[in-house]
Amino acid sequence: MAKQPQPISPVKNFFAGGFGGVCLVFVGHPLDTIKVRLQTQPKPQAGQPPLYSGTFDCFRQTLVREGVRGLYKGMAAPIVGVTPMFAVCFFGFGLGKKLQQKNPDDILTYPQLFAAGMLSGVFTTAIMAPGERIKCLLQIQAASGEIKYGGPMDCAKQLYREAGIRGIYKGTVLTLMRDVPASGMYFMTYEWLKNILTPEGKSVSDLSVPRILFAGGMAGIFNWAVAIPPDVLKSRFQTAASGKYPNGFRDVLRELIREEGVSSLYKGFTAVMIRAFPANAACFLGFEVAMKFLNWIAPSL
Repeated sequence: MAKQPQPISPVKNFFAGGFGGVCLVFVGHPLDTIKVRLQTQPKPQAGQPPLYSGTFDCFRQTLVREGVRGLYKGMAAPIVGVTPMFAVCFFGFGLGKKLQQKNPDDILTYPQLFAAGMLSGVFTTAIMAPGERIKCLLQIQAASGEIKYGGPMDCAKQLYREAGIRGIYKGTVLTLMRDVPASGMYFMTYEWLKNILTPEGKSVSDLSVPRILFAGGMAGIFNWAVAIPPDVLKSRFQTAASGKYPNGFRDVLRELIREEGVSSLYKGFTAVMIRAFPANAACFLGFEVAMKFLNWIAPSL
């Protein structure tokens, strides 16, 4: 059985989650850039080496060609989107937990925590899908050498002009396929590890910073172990030319398997896993710090 601090406050989760999300982006965006460039690099011609031989080669080439700023390309879009997105994500998790409680002091099971996490994935997609679309396009244009978009707002305007709101929300189904099960795994793993790491007779709310960092980092790794195959499909689909995949993710999946094999679904795996631990450790630490602050200034909220 899971033990969580009581009472559950979705409102506090909202504000603390937003702060946690900002912490995640600052720590994790450089490796997110590497991940997207690895996932979307063109297939090499016969006899030619790939554009990037791996995670560290992509990192090196980006630094050499674009400097440190190249690693933070496209960060404005997730920063603008991530505060409300993580706020809604943690709010959805808090609401999902609260809806399953018959009494405020009920302790939820791990399957119930997984279900609450899945609800948070549904909540975030409306914000996540357009932000991810814009981020991916900005991240790959620097690598291709063709500068089409002047920034996040210019990218959004051009997408809307070319295809309307559907152009901005391209890849929404794949975002749902990625985030719903992955969010369930994310929150369930974090709560599970917090319980395991809490000393006998102590409260999970008194967990030390290193243990929070470990639980948060491992939750990120479990999250991405579930999320990376649909994320590869999403990145490829969202950055493809209009009309290239008329049947959506099924066409992307068929093309990847046919041309590059099943292993192509795990492109960028190293970059994702290197990023997942520190970024999500920072996210959950930010969340817990913000929750303690909110509990101090508004204990009855």
